[in-house]
Amino acid sequence: MWKQKIVSPGEVLAKIDPGMSIFLGTGMAEPRTLVRHLMESNQANLQDLELIQLVSLGDAVAIDERYARKFRLKTFFSGWLASDAISQGRVDLIPSRFSRVAWLFKTGAIHIDVAFIQVTPPDENGYAYLVGASVERQAMEMAKIVVGEINFQIPRTMGDTLVNMDDFHYLVEATEPPYYVERWPLQEIYLKIAVNVASVIQDGSCISYGIGPLFEALAKTLATKKNLGVHSPFFTDALMELVKSGAITNRYKGVFRGKTCASYVIGTKELMAWLDLNALVEFQPQDIVMDPRTIGLNDNMVAIFPARKVDLTGDIALHTGKGNVTAGPGNVQELFWGAALSKNGRTIFSMPSRNRKGKPNILLSLDKYPFQFTNRESMDVVVTEYGVAHLMGKTLRERAQALIEIAHPDDRAELVRQAKEAKMIYADQIYFAESGHLYPDKIACSHKFKDSVNVRFRAIRPSDEEEMRRLFYRFSDQSVYYRYFSPIKTMPHKKMQEYVNVDYRFTMSMVAIIDESGVEKIIGEGRYARSQGDPFADTAFIVDEHYQGMGISTYLFNLLIRAAREEGMAGFKADVLENNRAMLKVYEKAPFPVETVLSGGVYKITIPFNTP
Repeated sequence: MWKQKIVSPGEVLAKIDPGMSIFLGTGMAEPRTLVRHLMESNQANLQDLELIQLVSLGDAVAIDERYARKFRLKTFFSGWLASDAISQGRVDLIPSRFSRVAWLFKTGAIHIDVAFIQVTPPDENGYAYLVGASVERQAMEMAKIVVGEINFQIPRTMGDTLVNMDDFHYLVEATEPPYYVERWPLQEIYLKIAVNVASVIQDGSCISYGIGPLFEALAKTLATKKNLGVHSPFFTDALMELVKSGAITNRYKGVFRGKTCASYVIGTKELMAWLDLNALVEFQPQDIVMDPRTIGLNDNMVAIFPARKVDLTGDIALHTGKGNVTAGPGNVQELFWGAALSKNGRTIFSMPSRNRKGKPNILLSLDKYPFQFTNRESMDVVVTEYGVAHLMGKTLRERAQALIEIAHPDDRAELVRQAKEAKMIYADQIYFAESGHLYPDKIACSHKFKDSVNVRFRAIRPSDEEEMRRLFYRFSDQSVYYRYFSPIKTMPHKKMQEYVNVDYRFTMSMVAIIDESGVEKIIGEGRYARSQGDPFADTAFIVDEHYQGMGISTYLFNLLIRAAREEGMAGFKADVLENNRAMLKVYEKAPFPVETVLSGGVYKITIPFNTP
């Protein structure tokens, strides 16, 4: 019986009265045949219409002055094609959170007279599929006239996507292909950022996913993870690639377990073919997917956001402008609070250290920037290509220091000057201008020790001052004496900042870090230091007493050997107290012959590298 409802696009448009509000699907769900006829038609009744679309992605809805008398577009997101038109007053922006759009439709706060919905061909029982879930169903329920555009080129997506032909008043057959979005090119700078983002995402985490170059890169850097879950507004080609890699199993999700959950589909023909009747992906309406309470049911939820700018307090400026599909502050807030409600949840904001014009993205203040997300009390992690700044639990001074360290090396000296002037960091804060370019980020790595304790290793940074002080005060008097050969009782700022600010050409300090409830905790340090002209470097190690006996010192030792050999050093030397048996065992495990001489209760140890 549904075939009797098939009419021409012109017949549908004849049913529309002036002043009506018409809902249009978004992205792959955009009914492009109906929209094209609406744009091209000269029917007299098509005047003063409202077109309501979540975000204007495609090229079907023309928003230039030629159509000003025919319709006005209302959209919930300012990015992509509509951004310039919004700023010029030709398109209306409706600020709203993702999860609230369906409520706006249901309550009539946003009135809908007509819904143009793209669907698959129906089966023998008269059921068709939506492309994703989004808010199409809610729009259909509120509209007086519901029109289905049957398209043979769209996938039958799984989830809350089934609709019956009885739900439509009219049907048209699509002559236009779906709107496809090609993949973003893989950029080297975003690969570096994605490596750093991946370093703080643990196996078993549930992540949100988005659109753009960062997420293209994450498809590569997250591929080696295990048992990831996904709960996200978007499903894209990059996410398809990540699912195919085997990294995503959704095994440990608290809601929609075993399924990648999303609302929208945006991508290529390849993605459309892969999604067809694919039970691995569950599409649900955005008022469910983006409800913070639902998001929070997933433990270890990691909300990942691309950002435009960050200031030294941790405030964020989000992207604006054409081509941007990142949601505004209200929409970011839903994922942000969903992660906050999640057990061990966290948020990651990432950006290049500089924009495409070469201007800094890390600033003293964001006063002049729109689309600010100012929730510094709950900020967790900020990432650039130069590293990761952990902000949770940090003072404003510690935050400023951490963010300066991931700024572009050529911008750091000025940020230090500005931060000192603003009294955000110590007036006597040491800064080596060369340190940014010398920092050996390539030596960062991680290793899982016994009892599945995962430890990350990297070169020390100036912002490690407070954590290193805490490590010092956790040591017993004996451990302090073993390390420093004197009964040191205090480690004030002046002394510790000299310790953590190193010239990496002559000194290498590696810290061992664990993640404790989303906060970095330094549990060990190993370093070598050499004097100019001396081919051998002095070495020393110290590990939190709670983590001793696990092999962390030995691992640090081998990392230092590797770094020293790459720098062309001839070998290591060390002084170890006679009764410090644990440290002696570490040196005895060196992959090179160890020469020891006992003198006055102290072993003089020499380890030449040139001996096989």
